Amino acid sequence: MLQDVDRFIEKHDLLGKRDTVVVGVSGGPDSIALLHYLTNALSDYQLSVIAAHMNHELRGEESLEDLAFVERYCKQEGITFEASSEDVGRYKEVHQLSTQVAARECRYHFFEQVMERYHANALALAHHGDDQIETMLMRQVHGSTGAGLAGMPVKRPFSTGMIIRPFLGITKEQVLDYCDTHSLSYRIDPSNSSDRYVRNRFRHHVLPFLKEENPSVHLRYQLYSERLQSDEQYLMQQASAHLEDVIVEQNDKFVKLDIKSLQSLPIPLQRRVIHLILNYLYTGNAPFSSIHIEDLRLMFDSEHPSASLNLPLELRAVKSYTTCYFSFETFLHPEPYEYHLSLRGSVETPLGTITAVPIDSIPPQLSPNDLIMEEVAFPLVVRSRHSGDRIQPKGMIGTKKVKDIFIDRKIDRSERDVWPIVEDRMGHIIWVAGVTRSEKATLSAKKNKLVHLHYAKKLHRLGGQYH
Repeated sequence: MLQDVDRFIEKHDLLGKRDTVVVGVSGGPDSIALLHYLTNALSDYQLSVIAAHMNHELRGEESLEDLAFVERYCKQEGITFEASSEDVGRYKEVHQLSTQVAARECRYHFFEQVMERYHANALALAHHGDDQIETMLMRQVHGSTGAGLAGMPVKRPFSTGMIIRPFLGITKEQVLDYCDTHSLSYRIDPSNSSDRYVRNRFRHHVLPFLKEENPSVHLRYQLYSERLQSDEQYLMQQASAHLEDVIVEQNDKFVKLDIKSLQSLPIPLQRRVIHLILNYLYTGNAPFSSIHIEDLRLMFDSEHPSASLNLPLELRAVKSYTTCYFSFETFLHPEPYEYHLSLRGSVETPLGTITAVPIDSIPPQLSPNDLIMEEVAFPLVVRSRHSGDRIQPKGMIGTKKVKDIFIDRKIDRSERDVWPIVEDRMGHIIWVAGVTRSEKATLSAKKNKLVHLHYAKKLHRLGGQYH
């Protein structure tokens, strides 16, 4: 075992001379073996080792006995010892988490504090090759995405240094043999024998079969893990490079993407762009799976112009023609509005601002966001749409529903109820701002006292990092 771990540490550059290493020690055989290995077998490294034990207060007296056991061992061996107790049950209820997630959050917060206190280079954890197989199988079965399928990384940034896992290249059996060889005592968690837990079911029923087929299966899985992580890192870099082309608008709780730009990418990059967006919105605490990503892709590929999808934690994805927006905001009916627009005035609406400026002559070039009116039409009313609104588009005999104009022009459904509608002093709709103007907005032959209306739509692209 010693040679296997030595080679693994050297291959992955896990430790350096005179590093300060915090070791997560539960008191079980894995963590006791790792603590012993780092303090005895690696004497050439001259490591400064700190043992860190978290009492989760989940097993009553047994939890206290675990803490006392680790403390005694460290005292006997002259190892610096740090411990903390946390009522994980209460933390779980307050934050509405599963027991495992709550325990992990409390444990890693404690580890982070210890690393900062000692300015540690590494946090060493005792996960071994069997743990890696179990983790990868569990994530495959339960629909993990991307790098999650690769299981646990050999090392990753954390606090003041790196999390390292020196035992990923060896098996549980090798760990137990090491404990026997060095007469190391350890604690056994009774819950490890219960099939109530998913990991235990994989450990007791799937892992033995794999080991029968190939006693070195842990090495195969570890190699697969490292290759998959390397491939995934490259694909994520490629996906990140395309985010600017796909994202239309964004803020902390809202992202709007262009479906056509997304679909122009190869499917593997489409999946990872969606993954990056969801990971950004969920701030890294990813409660989504590959199933959610595929459901989104199916919605984008659908011929239906509009659709919606409810995602975990009340995130909602709404498709409208060629765009889709993700939001945690409650999707209530927008508040209607109505403002009066005077000469030399401006009105700010949820989607943009309309300004009125008197002019002497008609500008040579006008965009759809510009309208020339006569002063006689003032004061104007700028409002949200009403049910049954109709307008007589320029050059058309008869009227048309504003709703149908929005559909024809593929205006996003999320914007229709707040899109600015402009009425003249007689109550006639003269302009659906930036979309179509009315025949009633035609200038008289005299063209006296002209007013330039301009609609400046808001730009919502805000700064933000995608991880």
